[in-house]
Amino acid sequence: MAPKKIVANKTAIDSPQKPLCANAPRPVAQVHPTVAADPMRASAIMMTQTKWVNGTVLHYCFFTSGPYTVPPAQADVVRNAFATWKAVGIGLDFIEVQNLANAEVRIAYSEAEGLSQSQVGRDILSVPVTEPTTQYGWDLTSPYGRGTALHELGHVLGLMHEHQSPFAGIVWNDDAVYASLEAAPNSWSASKIYENILLKLTPQQVDGSTWDPDSIMEYEFSAGLIVQPVQYANGLIPPGTLSGTDKAWALQWYPALPSTMSSLELLKPASANLAAGQQMDLAIKPTASRKYTLEAKGTKDSLLTLFEEIDGIPRFLAGDDDSGTERHAVITQKLFKGRSYIARMRVVYPGQSGTASLLLS
Repeated sequence: MAPKKIVANKTAIDSPQKPLCANAPRPVAQVHPTVAADPMRASAIMMTQTKWVNGTVLHYCFFTSGPYTVPPAQADVVRNAFATWKAVGIGLDFIEVQNLANAEVRIAYSEAEGLSQSQVGRDILSVPVTEPTTQYGWDLTSPYGRGTALHELGHVLGLMHEHQSPFAGIVWNDDAVYASLEAAPNSWSASKIYENILLKLTPQQVDGSTWDPDSIMEYEFSAGLIVQPVQYANGLIPPGTLSGTDKAWALQWYPALPSTMSSLELLKPASANLAAGQQMDLAIKPTASRKYTLEAKGTKDSLLTLFEEIDGIPRFLAGDDDSGTERHAVITQKLFKGRSYIARMRVVYPGQSGTASLLLS
């Protein structure tokens, strides 16, 4: 559906609209016809395509030179936002590094551009290492700015905009939405307004079946933009903090990691009954330095990753996603005697048996 372009008689907005996150549109993933024929499988694949394997360490770095330089006070707010998400008790970890080339999350700041946005989840891995994956465009030291910092990191974790949920039931005053967002401070094009406000996500892209107006992923909207629910006709102002639903979502996808892990031994399959979204974590300690093959078995679709522990911190080595294919995820990697590795397999769709297995050979 093409965005509606308002050319005359725009509705006047009395209350000022805050600057909003302006993410680029994410194309809906195309799945093979055999996958599309199984709605549950297709939904599972689409819902997990941006999510990280639990236990991943995301390294972040601030631009310190050029037009994207992040001032110290702004960087401190972002650091606190990372700590706030981590304090929920999630299994992901966040480590600051000093070299942009070593960071998955590269953070920029530019009040001149006035743009706040972020790639969503694993989409950040497709961004060239010289470019930002997450950008802030206004002062983060205010209460609204601190909410913006948390919001963009919600995108990093894999969250989408809450008001675009197909379950929200929002009826917009389209003319007022276009009038408000085409004006300063946002000055958006009609297509950007449509993509970030009016366009609904598909049910397959959304976790859960309800709308949380208090979510950190919800925009603040001025009066006159929302027709229904009527209680938001005079504006919607979320608290700008992590809601209970935000925290529950984070713990569902990234639960606290177990304090100890079982070992995956050579030619001895490790199996478990896992539902969609659940994960198997196994330690590997090679007895010889050579190439090994790590293979996922049993599940219909899974994401397989291999990490090396360096100074107690897991560092990503390799991964394979077999989602939507009729094969099993496989990693072939040289491992070294005396070093420690972790195999993590997240089940995307378990299939009929629900039994997931990992084999090291």
